[in-house]
Amino acid sequence: MRSRGRLLLALLCGFAAVPAHAGAAAAIAIVIDDLGDRPAETRLATELPGPVACAFLPESPYTRAFANAAHAAGKEVLLHLPLQPIAGKAHPLTLVTSAADPARDAALDRLLASVPHLDGVNNHEGSLATSSHSAMHWLMGELVAHRVGYFIDSYTSASSVAYPIARAHGLPTTRRRVFLDNDPGTAAINAQFDELLRQARIHGYALAIGHPHLTTLAVLRERLPQLAAQGVVLLPPSQLIARYEPKSYLMPVRLQLSEQLGSARTLSASAAAQGAPQAN
Repeated sequence: MRSRGRLLLALLCGFAAVPAHAGAAAAIAIVIDDLGDRPAETRLATELPGPVACAFLPESPYTRAFANAAHAAGKEVLLHLPLQPIAGKAHPLTLVTSAADPARDAALDRLLASVPHLDGVNNHEGSLATSSHSAMHWLMGELVAHRVGYFIDSYTSASSVAYPIARAHGLPTTRRRVFLDNDPGTAAINAQFDELLRQARIHGYALAIGHPHLTTLAVLRERLPQLAAQGVVLLPPSQLIARYEPKSYLMPVRLQLSEQLGSARTLSASAAAQGAPQAN
């Protein structure tokens, strides 16, 4: 019985191995965050080769125009949703998820409506919010109600429970494995791109997040066309999730288990294997 319980918990947290598709190339997805403030860099991000996804900050000056452009170019469009950090200056439109409040629902409605052609959501900062079970149950329930296509846990904290709780609600989801540009130097970004490919070959798939630094965009313009020759396929996040993420079958059990995860310390072992998060 104990071993059965451990298996259910592993399935909930997404730790069970996902077999690579027979004969399939390793797959990656890439999301560029923080778009909408700087027009030149945002435009370059929307013009990257292949289905690189574009995550826009809400109500930024250029969000609507370039979200339309990204959609027209066949790229998936995300809301880069500001959530509460543990420390540091929060985004002015940070969604306060710490207490039930009708204003919280209206604020989320406003943020979701601020990005046209919305395919999915990922979190901006959010180390405090994503570690809260109650906040994440509320958020994932709302995203399901709004028919959001998927949620990507940017994984800014090793205590995040966003990924398992999204799965518990039946919301398609995945979690960031690599940050491309914590160090925005060209050599460091190339090294992180190599790490992305390594993770994809180990696990069958991996998702990376980058930012609209000119160095990041230049590295991606150079390296994305080389992927096919390296046996790697670039997918939009929705396809990566649909092909490689485990499906939810035990929803009532998993909801009950996720409520009992407590401080989410059980996630730490998997967290270490997925790259050091940034605490924000």
